Amino acid sequence: MKTRILSGLIMLPLLLVVYFGGPFLIVGAFLIGLIGIREFFSAFKTVKINGSYAVANISILLLYGVNLFFRGYPEFYMLWVIVVVILSFIYMFDINHKKLNDGFITIIGIIYIIFFSFHVVLIDQFGDYSILVWLVFIIAFGTDIFAYFTGYLLGKHKLCPNISPKKTVEGAIGGFVFSIILSGVFSYFLCRDLLVFCLITGAIGSIMSMMGDLSASIIKRKLKVKDYGNLIPGHGGVLDRFDSVLFTAPTVYYCIGIMSLIVSS
Repeated sequence: MKTRILSGLIMLPLLLVVYFGGPFLIVGAFLIGLIGIREFFSAFKTVKINGSYAVANISILLLYGVNLFFRGYPEFYMLWVIVVVILSFIYMFDINHKKLNDGFITIIGIIYIIFFSFHVVLIDQFGDYSILVWLVFIIAFGTDIFAYFTGYLLGKHKLCPNISPKKTVEGAIGGFVFSIILSGVFSYFLCRDLLVFCLITGAIGSIMSMMGDLSASIIKRKLKVKDYGNLIPGHGGVLDRFDSVLFTAPTVYYCIGIMSLIVSS
């Protein structure tokens, strides 16, 4: 538990990045995507599946380039997805040395890590709703922290023993409830007119946060690796800490998008 608390303190500088937002958040998300994709590909190397670092590097530069130069044209993001798929297939043209899995894991890794994490930037750039970028981290980390402590104190029934043996049903319920509470507290003090939205998003986001955590655990269990990396003491690598954020960020972004459509209609 002590290691977990110390690891949480190490993550405090993230609050400053979110607070200042703008270019600071862009750089932070870029680094998470860049480091995360390397950890992801390195993990798959243990089973002799080799994602393309070159395609990943080109893809992340193109994605953030689109955001810099063509921010008002969402169709360019769809073009980016197409380019990622094409480059990943070109990577497999070396048919004597590359396997189908090499290309497919390249596509999955880029979308899962680079594109999903990029949604934090999109939320920060969502005009009047940019303050809701805080919800991503409140939901993801709030769910994780309170699921851990609730499970530690009250946990008796295993949630998914074949995936993550330490997670409990009681912990999941605790994380879910506290995510809603924390989202409500956040809204009450900073955006009271969005209280209902924050409560609903806190509930949906918490479920997706746990799905993200469990999905990452499935990959590690299949690959037989304990952690994706060792950058953060007690939490392994960047992906071990941000796995829940990867599912939460798109969830919050599209919830905002749906809400804005309803409000404007």
